[in-house]
Amino acid sequence: MPDVGEGLTDAEIITWLVAPGDRVHDGMVVCEVESAKAAVELPIPFDGVVHALHFPAGASVDVGRPIISIDTAPDSAPDSDSGVAPDADADSGAAPAAVPAARRPVLVGYGSADEPSRRRHRKQHPAPDAPAPAAPSALPAHPLPQDHPLAKPPVRKLAKDLGVDLASVLPTGPDGVITRQDVHAVAAPAPAPAPAPAPVTAPAPVTAPAPVTAPAPVTASASGRETRLPVKGVRRATAQAMVASAFSAPHVTEFTTVDVTRTMNLAARLKQDPELAGVRVNPLLLVARALLVAIRRNPDVNAAWDEANQEIVLKHYVNLGIAAATPRGLIVPTIRDAHTLTLRQLADAMAELVTSARAGVTAPAAMSDGTVTITNIGVFGIDSGTPILNPGQAAILAVGAIKPRPWVHKGEVKPRQVMTLALSFDHRLVDGELGSKVLADVAALLEHPKRFLTWT
Repeated sequence: MPDVGEGLTDAEIITWLVAPGDRVHDGMVVCEVESAKAAVELPIPFDGVVHALHFPAGASVDVGRPIISIDTAPDSAPDSDSGVAPDADADSGAAPAAVPAARRPVLVGYGSADEPSRRRHRKQHPAPDAPAPAAPSALPAHPLPQDHPLAKPPVRKLAKDLGVDLASVLPTGPDGVITRQDVHAVAAPAPAPAPAPAPVTAPAPVTAPAPVTAPAPVTASASGRETRLPVKGVRRATAQAMVASAFSAPHVTEFTTVDVTRTMNLAARLKQDPELAGVRVNPLLLVARALLVAIRRNPDVNAAWDEANQEIVLKHYVNLGIAAATPRGLIVPTIRDAHTLTLRQLADAMAELVTSARAGVTAPAAMSDGTVTITNIGVFGIDSGTPILNPGQAAILAVGAIKPRPWVHKGEVKPRQVMTLALSFDHRLVDGELGSKVLADVAALLEHPKRFLTWT
């Protein structure tokens, strides 16, 4: 089981796409797993035949445990029975061949570099006068090339963002895996040389995983008056994050109601604009644009509280999160560097974000490092609410439903398109004045949207 999301320790197997005996090839998707962040497809990094599936669909598996065995040389020895590989030969009771202690960890796109495939061999009965067979030689190891350093996908992305060549990084993680600290050490080395890393102890030989049963399914009470659902995956992660946020950051929420008639008229005109042909132009797009302008005018709202170091971290970039409801629960994918995008680029990014979220294929990396979030509760006909901050962010904007209401416009009461905005913020970082300025800016821009259309 690879690390399918930064900081995650386990994932649940949703479904297997292969069975024992199926032939697979490098890059072929063999199963779908769900972590606390998203559902992702896992490709196999080998050519061969599926020998065994070690866990059933529905099982939760720790990162690093083997979940599938692939026979990479199916024609070199007699095939064994299909199914989950047992710990010993069923006929003779002999234990399988020892696995070498030196084993590289299973990472996305690698597989185990030094571990030979474990297979059951049919018991042979030599003739009485035949000499005893010689002990089989150890299978040759095939280590990864030295110019292909081991690092998990989040670490590889970090190195790419910082311009660090992984081949130049000295790994300090277990089994020679490059960690985030190793990359940061190369990107910004300390004035004094760092102490040499402690020697890495070879891990214990890998044994076949113990049988694991699938988690309990949805159950109903005997009377049928209650149904119990297991808390797992995205739902569990959302619950934990919301509890942590609610009880660690002092929330303050401010509200304002704004006439967005001009914004609605502008959205209708933009739909006819040839430069925006083929993209979805809706009020949420213009709300996102208004919030980005408000953040540019009030950059201190784009910050985070570092409790460990007792520091306020000011972000000079805006990774805009858009809360999206999916069949697996609420997720918040982000649009990276949203402050640099034109209106067309922002529209394209939002459309791609929503499509991926609804299809359940949002990558875990796309849901990290957000700096501010928008949640659109207006699509459910709700006027307003008090949104809870995403952990690590200072502000979240809730967008209410747009409805016709009587409104004083140019000295007369007229029906206008009106919307309520709610801004929640971390009062450790954002005081009432700053929060009010941000919310007032967003409201003013939506009331007079031509003011920010020229901003790029």
